[in-house]
Parts: sequence; structure tokens; C-alpha cells
Amino acid sequence: METYIDLNESIYSKLTDDVAEMLTTIAGRYIGDNPPHPVVYRAFNKSGLTRLPDYRYDLNFNGKFPGCKDGQYIYAWAKIWQDDEADFMFALNCYSPVQVYLNDEFVYRSTIVEELDPKRRSGFKLTLKKGWNHFLLRFMKTTSGIGGIFGTGSFKRHPMHFLSPLKEKEGQEGWVFTEPLNAPVSELDSVNWLPKTHWEETDQALQMARMFGEQNNNYAIAWTKIKNTSFEQKEITLSGRCKGALEIFINEIVVFKADESRSFHLAIDLPFGVSDVLVKSTCLTENWGFHLETTQEGMEFELPYPVKGANDHWLFVGPFDRNQVLDLNTLKSMDSLKEGADSRIFWRLNQPNTWVRPYLENRLFGKWDYPLGVTLYGLIETGKELQRGDIIKYVIKHMETSTALYKYSLWDKDEYGAAGINNQLSAIDSLDDCGSFGATMLLSEETVPIKDATHIADDIVNHITNIQDRLADGTLYRRFGSVDFMKDTIWCDDLYMSTPFLCRYYKKTGDPSYLKDAVHQFLQYKKYLYIPELKIMSHVYDFKFDTATNVPWGRGNGWVLFSLSELLAVLPESHDKRNELLTFFRELSEGFIRLQGENGMWHQVLTDQESYEETSCTSMFVCAFSRGIRHGWLKNKELYVQSVYRGWEGMAKRAIDKQGNVYGVCQGSGYSFTGDYYKNDLTWILNDTHGTGIVLLAGIETMKLKKALENSNNDEPSKWSNEVV
Repeated sequence: METYIDLNESIYSKLTDDVAEMLTTIAGRYIGDNPPHPVVYRAFNKSGLTRLPDYRYDLNFNGKFPGCKDGQYIYAWAKIWQDDEADFMFALNCYSPVQVYLNDEFVYRSTIVEELDPKRRSGFKLTLKKGWNHFLLRFMKTTSGIGGIFGTGSFKRHPMHFLSPLKEKEGQEGWVFTEPLNAPVSELDSVNWLPKTHWEETDQALQMARMFGEQNNNYAIAWTKIKNTSFEQKEITLSGRCKGALEIFINEIVVFKADESRSFHLAIDLPFGVSDVLVKSTCLTENWGFHLETTQEGMEFELPYPVKGANDHWLFVGPFDRNQVLDLNTLKSMDSLKEGADSRIFWRLNQPNTWVRPYLENRLFGKWDYPLGVTLYGLIETGKELQRGDIIKYVIKHMETSTALYKYSLWDKDEYGAAGINNQLSAIDSLDDCGSFGATMLLSEETVPIKDATHIADDIVNHITNIQDRLADGTLYRRFGSVDFMKDTIWCDDLYMSTPFLCRYYKKTGDPSYLKDAVHQFLQYKKYLYIPELKIMSHVYDFKFDTATNVPWGRGNGWVLFSLSELLAVLPESHDKRNELLTFFRELSEGFIRLQGENGMWHQVLTDQESYEETSCTSMFVCAFSRGIRHGWLKNKELYVQSVYRGWEGMAKRAIDKQGNVYGVCQGSGYSFTGDYYKNDLTWILNDTHGTGIVLLAGIETMKLKKALENSNNDEPSKWSNEVV
């Protein structure tokens, strides 16, 4: 691949310009690959199948069809989109025998072991092709029941929501399913699919009565837009009828009001473009609602906000208490709940039991997870360092795609079983879910206010402080994990998942208890994971064996030193543990610098020079060393300056190409007692988010170091002390 730095040049020449160019290219490539698309709003029928907290669908047909007879069949059908062919893990529990078909091919059949134990979760890998992938599940009723639980095998990484495969339900989220059938079917078009999309033809009630029932003088709101395509202001006629009281607002101005049921015609001047139309319908009789239309050429109604799966141009919300006064502008928000007459509510559609829900369908943009917390950290610091407001704006928009929907996502999870957005933030159960992204959120808020950041930060600190499992000595640890082998472990990674957030929350609130906790974690993790003869860290301590693994994974060690530099940067000079932590920083730095590879990079297994050169740990050591030099934490400055430049040069030559692609970043890890797992099984991924942001931070620190050297009274590095750390 083409690289930026010619090894024949001095590593100091044109350094700042070269690094700035690389940072610009990396950031541009990342943003170009992950454009700021908004969340997608879809119709969801609550009479259908909901997801459980692990994001799998509960296809329990025992309750839906209590009359189902032994030997009958029920089919469930859904589709899911995939940008590129890839393998994914799926998981299944069985209430009865089931066969799984993917794109018309039989791919899985339950065994008696699964069928006799409904609590048994079985995982299997399937390859999804590029484009639409159709899943068909066939269940057979036995005396034990009928149905199962099916969906993603890794909801933290791939929450997966399925969509209706039927044309008349195009865009709706969820599975369709049949009633009990006496025999297997060969043609899917030959059966009726549930849940139903349309009201019964015999039902003569108006839409408000259908959706909200009788409401005793309470009201509901309908929202649409009307589009004037005639390129000038035009008088139009709206006509309709109402049952109950009615008010019509166009662009927040009342244009019609009726206190009782009636028909009406009204002429209004409509400006060119799109105008909001809000209708307030009040229940006076059992059957209430309205009809509104215009037949004029050049005028048309349209959905006020894109909702896939909607079958007309209206959104509805209610009921509201008759005495409640609404701010119509606030009401139209698509990221906040409304306070209804009896509960919090959100928009719905004029379809049976059908609601509007947001779903995150971008691969990365708007997602909340810990690697993206580091990615955005690097991006916003790049934006500040290079004075690129567009990069900062991108970061804030990414964050607010999550934070603005935080309160909604908590409600969505409680209402539907699993939220369509913020799958980690809405269901925090580990440090991975909150600390990394939360720390970057607090850092970013120092530059630009972020919606609901304070509320989220308070919830995160409550989790870390009061909910996250700890040992008796107060050490954060993993009592359980996403897989069984992670139970009862301490990972050095978790210093980054906790302490930078605690440091920034301390900075935000001034409460020293959070800083005290961060200090305590470092000293405790040192006790469990430090390898004193090497002055580096073991990756994991496993209490099932009551021992550390003694395998020094590169990125795990990078998290430790990088996070310690974050702590030292805010720790007061007078703090009683500062000298102890400074000594720890220096010891670790000495251990790491001895293991720097011949090409300037560190290795996946730090002590194994035959393991691959790993970019994310190299970046973190470069960052931490630069900070140590600039803040005076490291004594042998010349040694570490050379290490920083060699590390950056190594990455510039071997890990970054001219298109801004980043190579050599280890994928998300498990752990092992053998280095072979890290060396051979834990391979690297191109442009993995575990590395992009930290590479940007390493470049920024390299630039800052060069500037600091130039400003230090023109002292040459060779004149600095060569005292051993």
C-alpha cells in the first residue's frame, strides 16, 4: 500500500504538516464511510411479535392460539437487509419442533435435546447474502406447546430487527405469521398472514374512536403536511366533516374551529412549499374523529415525517386530558414522548394497534458503544486541533442521535421489550455499555451543549458507582458476561471503561468521591494484574481459577497506560496517591518501551515479537508517552521522545494508507490463558473502530509533542537528562 512517510526523510522534517494531512485524510475517510443519516421511523404492530431483552423475537404461539391442536403448523416469515455478505450468529430456544429456512434453503432443524428443554439456548452461524434475506420458521404443535425464541446471537453488537416481507406491509418492523394450519404449505401466497393491517370493513367508527376509544371530552392530535406545488401563494379549499369538536391549525394558526359535529368547507391562502396541518379532535360522543380533504390540482397531503410502513399521510397522538394545553411546536418533536391523559405516549398510525418507532439502521453513525466512544474522542480532538468545525459538528450530531432519544429509548424498551435504538445505552448492564462513550460525551459537552447529556451522565455514574458488580474490596469486576466464560473476571480493559468517565464526571461536578474511586481502581487492578518482573499487565484475572492469565495483550495494556494518563491529567498535585500513581506510570512506561518493535510498533502479544504489529496499542503508548513527556511525568525525555516518533513513523509507514484506511487493529477480544489465542485467533480488521479514534489521538499527541519541544526554550532533546526512569 502507499504510505505517507518516506523512511529516507528525517522523522522530524515536515512532521506537523504530514501528521495534519494524515489526520484530515483518516477523519475524512471515516466520515465519508459513515455519513450522518438519521434514524429510521417504522410502523410496528403491537399485536405481532415483540423482542425480549436479549433482542430475540418471542415467537410464543401458545398464548396467541390456545386452540391450536397437536400436529398443526404455524409459520413465521420475515426479512432482513445486509449491505455485504457476512456471517452472523443466531440463537434459538424451542417450545416445539422447528425448521429454519433462509432464502428458500433449509438451514436448521431442532433436535430433541432442544425441544425437551425450552430454556436451552442453541447458537448457530448463518451466512447472510448482500441484499434482502428471507427467514421462514415452521413450528409444529405438540402437547408441550408451539413456538420458540429466535434472533440475533449477539445483541450488543448486532441487535437485528426484522421487517415484514409482505408488499401490503412493506416497511413495517416485525414478523408475519399464520394461523394454525393442518398441513405444511408449499406456496406462501396461499395463506393469510397476521397481524392484520387494516380495520374490519364492517367497522364504521371514525379513526379517533378506533384508535383511542371513548375519551369523555379528552382530545387527540392528528398531524400531516400539505404541499403547494404551484410556486406561489394560492387560495385552496379544505372540506370535510367531524364527529365531536374540531380545531384545524395550519402552521400553528387556527383556521377552523367547530364545537360540535358538522360538515365544513373553508378557503385559506396557502404559501408555496410545505405547511404543517394539525387537527385537534375532541371526543363528545362514542364515535369521534374527522375527515379532511382537498381536491385542488397542485395541492397534496404528505406524511409530516417519513415513516416506513404507514398506509396514509397522517400521524396521530393522544389521548390528552381535556384541560391540557399543548405547545404545538414541541408536540411535533419526533424524539420525545408526550404526556398523555393517563401515561406517556408517542405517535401512532391509523392502523390496528400500530405505532411509530425509531430504529437505528446505520452501521456506525448514531450508534452508542465503547469503540465508537474512542472513535469520536479522536474525531472531536482532531476537529479542535485542526480547527475543523465540520468534524466537530459531525461528532455532536452522532452523539445527539443517541442522546436526544435516550428518554424515549427507555420507554420503548419497557413498552416493547427491546428498544429499536440505543440498544446498549437503554439497557446498561456492564461498563462496556456506558463508560467509554459517556466519557467522550462529557468531553464533547465542554465544547458544545449536548441534549440530555447531564441526565445520561447521572445514570452512568449511578451504574458505575452503585450497580456495577464489585469485589468486597471495591474493585470493579465482571460477575457475569455476554458469554459464560466471562463470568467472575477482571479485565484490564475496564480501566478505560470506567476511570476516564469518573475523571470527567469529577471535573463536571467537583465531587472528589469519583476521583477517589478512579484512583482506587488503578491501585486495585495493579494488585491483581501487574507482572512486576516485566513491568506490564496481564490481560485478565479469572476468579474461577483464582489467577491472572499472565498473557500481556497489547491493547489491554494500552488501555491501562492511556487511562492512567487521563487520570494523572486531572489528579491534583496535592493528592495523597499521586506519587504512587506516578511511580506506576513510570514503571509501566519502562516495561512497555523495552518491548517496542524494530519497526517502531508494539505487538499483539507484547512479549512475542512474532505476533503481528498491532496499531491500537501502538497508538495508546504513543499518546501516553507524549503526555508523560509534556506533563513532566517521565524523566528520560529523550528516550521517550524517540519512542513517540518511532511509533508514529511505524504506523505511518505500515498501518495507514493514503486513503486514510487504518490497518492492523485487533478485533474485539475474548481472553485466554495462552498467547496463541491472541496471536492466531484474534486477528486484525481493516478500519476497526477500536483503532481509528486512538490513531487520531496518537497523531494529535505527536503534533503536540513537537510543538512543546519547539517551545521549551529551544532546548534540544539531546541536552535533556538521560536518567533512567
